[in-house]
Amino acid sequence: MRDAFTRALMREAAEDPRITLVTGDLGFGVLKPFWETYPKQFVNAGIAEQSMTSMAAGLAATGRTVLTYSIGNFPTLRCIEQIRNDCAYHGADVKVVCVGGGFVYGSLGMSHHATEDMAMMRSLPGVTVFTPGDPAEVEAVVPVMLRTKGTCYLRLGRGGEPTLHASPVTGWTLPKALTLRAGTDVAILSAGGILTQTAEAAERLAQRGISAEVVSFPCIKPIDTEKLAELFARFRHIVTVEEHTVVGGFGSAVCEAAAEAGAGCRIHRIGMEDVYSSIVGTQQYLRERYRMDAAAVAERTEAWLQGR
Repeated sequence: MRDAFTRALMREAAEDPRITLVTGDLGFGVLKPFWETYPKQFVNAGIAEQSMTSMAAGLAATGRTVLTYSIGNFPTLRCIEQIRNDCAYHGADVKVVCVGGGFVYGSLGMSHHATEDMAMMRSLPGVTVFTPGDPAEVEAVVPVMLRTKGTCYLRLGRGGEPTLHASPVTGWTLPKALTLRAGTDVAILSAGGILTQTAEAAERLAQRGISAEVVSFPCIKPIDTEKLAELFARFRHIVTVEEHTVVGGFGSAVCEAAAEAGAGCRIHRIGMEDVYSSIVGTQQYLRERYRMDAAAVAERTEAWLQGR
């Protein structure tokens, strides 16, 4: 996802010299092509993420479109006051980019587990929240984000994620959800890089004779209420999956839409329960421990369909 982000950003920067990337002293391997090509559109703010965010707000006030870039919780939770007061409140064109959403940096412990960021950013008035599921979605989302006025949040994985879409995602418009697989028995919805697990879970369910529709939501604020209304009407059971707390995140957004629509379907949320992750390990290991990996998604979905 990081490489897809850089590719998309470089294409946009070539056309718009106002685009400025500010990093918190990291990402040099993936960002090197950008700063070598556009040195006047790049700033290393150092390990000072709160100052980086206020700097971005100031640069945006001069007419620039500014991206802040750091890992996990550092450009979000550490800077939430600056994002709220300096950026969002003023409608500043600042795009906060988190690389390492969820358990990407799982081996570094709870401080690096980004499991509350979507809820925090989603709660801020006027902030648009982008959650692409694979590199193809990243390349489609970045140009739209840069043209979206005001403060935005982009949640990325890390690197090496597979491209799950069979062809490039072209003509994507905000906040369109994307269907990767049609189904008739249950709909499995996800936001972000956990899409790899929902896609695999659908394959596992198919082997058990269960037809699962897989839908990715590259944006959760605003959320695609039109697509959700269609899903609420077609399915008795809907499963939401997020590498994030179930409190206030993607599943909560879907539940809110269902309540407002008066939907009669059952919605089952998969994600972190109301706990902090106190263990360390690889991203996939933590997904397994917290029962949000493909095997667990398939198992839990089948149990819900059977009324267990």
